[in-house]
Amino acid sequence: MSAWDKLYSERVSSLRPSPIREMLHVIRQPGMISFAGGNPDPESFPVDLFYESASILKEQGKDVLQYGTTEGYTPLKDFLCSWIAPRMGRSISQDELLITTGSTQVVDLLCWTLIDEGDLVITEEPTFVGTTLTMHNHGAQFLTIPCDADGMLVDQLPEKIENALSQGKRIKFIYTIPNFHNPLGCTMSLERRKKLVEIASKYGIAILEDDPYAYIRFEGEDLPTLFSLDQSGLVVHACTFSKILAPGTRVAWTVGNKELIRKMAIFKQGTDLCSSVVAQALVYEYCRKGHLDNYLPHIVGHYHKKRDNMEECLKKHLPLDEVSWVKPSGGFFYWLEMKTIKTSDLYEKALEKKVAFVPGEPFYPNQNGGERSLRMCFTFASPEDMDEGIKRLGEAMKELLKS
Repeated sequence: MSAWDKLYSERVSSLRPSPIREMLHVIRQPGMISFAGGNPDPESFPVDLFYESASILKEQGKDVLQYGTTEGYTPLKDFLCSWIAPRMGRSISQDELLITTGSTQVVDLLCWTLIDEGDLVITEEPTFVGTTLTMHNHGAQFLTIPCDADGMLVDQLPEKIENALSQGKRIKFIYTIPNFHNPLGCTMSLERRKKLVEIASKYGIAILEDDPYAYIRFEGEDLPTLFSLDQSGLVVHACTFSKILAPGTRVAWTVGNKELIRKMAIFKQGTDLCSSVVAQALVYEYCRKGHLDNYLPHIVGHYHKKRDNMEECLKKHLPLDEVSWVKPSGGFFYWLEMKTIKTSDLYEKALEKKVAFVPGEPFYPNQNGGERSLRMCFTFASPEDMDEGIKRLGEAMKELLKS
């Protein structure tokens, strides 16, 4: 027992580390081929264009090297208000938009603003573990809704909401990733989007629309955002430059009711004061020069090829009578489901063969599923590593099926 033990808060006892971040020491082993992280491919980074944008430091260095406003760098906010308006379904004002240090901070600030110990958050099941860990660390509990190829089964919401309310539970918001879901890869249908917004409005429950992959679409038409379908002002939309420029910028944004955004900004004052002004200024200059719109098709095309490559490798190397998946039409991920193989057994066997993935269990907020599923990221590995890694994974599966 250390001197620190008596000083820790009670919340420390329930902290959960991110299983994906904890896997880094495994992923970095020599010879390991990893499909575990959700990293963009550095080959897609517009390094030269971003370097060109650094000219703003010479031109406005005395301003951008100073502390900035908590709400965000004004030129970048102006740009975003205009750029996102088509997807938002209307014009956006400056006081409806907050710049954040990555989109995970949106979740953190929203939890500071809405969540008291024991409050419920409704999530898809499975869903992104990074955000549910943040919610858990704020004291939230989870009411989960399963998904299929068209996203959340929203028809289950009214009964589950009514049941929770009858027990005196407080439901604060619904968390959803409607486009190219992490980890499932599916996209919520238009019918379900409309129904979700209708149900949330009826019960006075907010929606956090987490949309980091919205611009990484390979096929099909864009669907309306939940924000654009909402008439009650209860949808909070979050997006990021991590997938459409580079994650090292740590620049994201959220759009919502101006009163809510103001309260989130006040919590941000005590969290990190302001997001890096240097990073925001560089991102703004990159956008101002037209690089965001001009280079984004290259990024999408790059990942489209990688998606196609993984699809081919999965069909080539995996036992198809054992494994199934839905081909994603955008985003970063495949979700594989197995009939008989346990993920825990496959994980050990795969690591022996120097290939890594993320087991399915951590994506279940209440830790009650995913025993025969796993997530694969297709954006990072080279074509050669992808083929070799999935070949090794297939060998591991076939060995387990024989044992």
